[in-house]
Amino acid sequence: MQKRRFGAAQADVSVIGQGTWYIEQADRLVAIAALRRGVELGLNHIDTAEMYGAGAAETIVGEAIRDVRDDVFLVSKVLPTNASKAGTRRACEASLKRLKTDRLDCYLLHWRGQHPLAETFAAFEELKREGKILSWGVSNFDEEDLAEALTIAGKGRIACNQVLYHLGERAIEHAVIPWCEQHDVAVVAYSPFGHAGFPARNSKGGYVLADVAKAKGLSLHQVALAFLTRKASVFAIPKAARLSHVEENAKASAVTLSDADIARLEEAFPLGVKPRGLPMI
Repeated sequence: MQKRRFGAAQADVSVIGQGTWYIEQADRLVAIAALRRGVELGLNHIDTAEMYGAGAAETIVGEAIRDVRDDVFLVSKVLPTNASKAGTRRACEASLKRLKTDRLDCYLLHWRGQHPLAETFAAFEELKREGKILSWGVSNFDEEDLAEALTIAGKGRIACNQVLYHLGERAIEHAVIPWCEQHDVAVVAYSPFGHAGFPARNSKGGYVLADVAKAKGLSLHQVALAFLTRKASVFAIPKAARLSHVEENAKASAVTLSDADIARLEEAFPLGVKPRGLPMI
């Protein structure tokens, strides 16, 4: 399993991880087995959030990693409505309780809200000093938000920025990825297969995707993950709720696309113009 250094977290994290958005809607025992299988295969990056299923996803993750906690790079997120200095602490402690662990490897602000970033970051730093979190980052931040965050926090504090990124939505390539690469901030792609919008085989882009996949003996999803993680700064966290999906995702880590493959996919799924705001779901 290919691993990369995760920005300021200074940890080796699997390029392909395991997302848990909506995992509470899957069969509980199947989802737990899938997460555990992913850890066995080296998918050590498990991402969750207090928002997911109002804490239900964290409970499932906690059960799945119960006896393999030390093998996991565990990430959760605080909702912006809870991200005051005191609220961040309460939210973190509640997440730790649901996850049945004494620490998070990384804790993120889910998106920017009404509470000042300085308050949230001060809480993160306190939690870090206490060992309740080992690093922290942000999610759904554009380059302007990131620049402000860096000014407040200082260099070497922001471990990652988790953002929407899939074949049909490459907006972060305009400025977010370059900014993160310049400042040693890991980029984590959520919804890497699109949110119920993976390219159909009979679409223009789907045809190219299928052709590349067929030539390499891969699935379309494996090619998509390889394309998104082609840059050393980018990680991806596809949802993992079935064993077959986990095993398919894990194999994508070893896929290397040629320059010609990448050029074909870039043409089939054009970058487009830079949007005014950062896309998110």
